[in-house]
Amino acid sequence: MNILLIGDVIGKPGRHAVHQSMTRVRNDHSIDFVVANGENIASGAGIQPDSFKSLLECGVDVVTSGNHIWSKKEVREVLGKDARLLRPHNYPPGNPGSGLGVFDCKGVPVAVLNLMGRTFMNINLDCPFRAADKALEEIQGKAKVILVDMHGEATSEKRAMGWYLDGRVSSVTGTHTHIMTADEEILPKGTAYLTDIGMSGSPNSIIGVKQPQVLSRFLTGAPSRFEVSEEMPYLFQGVVVSVDKETGKATKIERIRQTIN
Repeated sequence: MNILLIGDVIGKPGRHAVHQSMTRVRNDHSIDFVVANGENIASGAGIQPDSFKSLLECGVDVVTSGNHIWSKKEVREVLGKDARLLRPHNYPPGNPGSGLGVFDCKGVPVAVLNLMGRTFMNINLDCPFRAADKALEEIQGKAKVILVDMHGEATSEKRAMGWYLDGRVSSVTGTHTHIMTADEEILPKGTAYLTDIGMSGSPNSIIGVKQPQVLSRFLTGAPSRFEVSEEMPYLFQGVVVSVDKETGKATKIERIRQTIN
């Protein structure tokens, strides 16, 4: 089976890029299942019910997230009520929702696990490695195809998670930095790995944000409001992972980058 994993979708431009690319990518790669990181879909930070629905209408099966999951209070109307929206599984107990779900894909169960790194994130989180162990215990016997979104700042922490889960999950792909890396590979025990999938949004920006606003903060050190860049063309970035549905082992991983005019 072929699985499309989409990096951080940034605001309206990102949603537009996903919408415009989905049919072509589905057809070109015979896609069976789609996961997208949506923590930036509502004006660049957070998730709202209508923006979440817009991704589902594009053909996304599961929406993962990260540190911006709480940026829009309206997310609580969906989180914990629609299993297709995940938040990092290693947030401490007491938070709504879950970072783990098992979904049906043409009769094949597919598990999706959303984790978040702790290095440089300045958030009080439980250990993502131990959270992964517990999640895999829960998944055991329920699904062989297991997809992990590792949302984090540090490349070393994402890489460590790839090696830690090699042979135990089908893929470990990173999100959060909005910059696609070029280190896609199948690890020795059969797990597809990529440090960061990148973003869908305006490339004429600084990781999706209007350039002058980010430059001002770097040059002056003073806070400035960040707004999503809507300069065209737009960019769609994702990765296609082919998985043996009987074993859960990855057989191929391929990066996708498309410009939307």
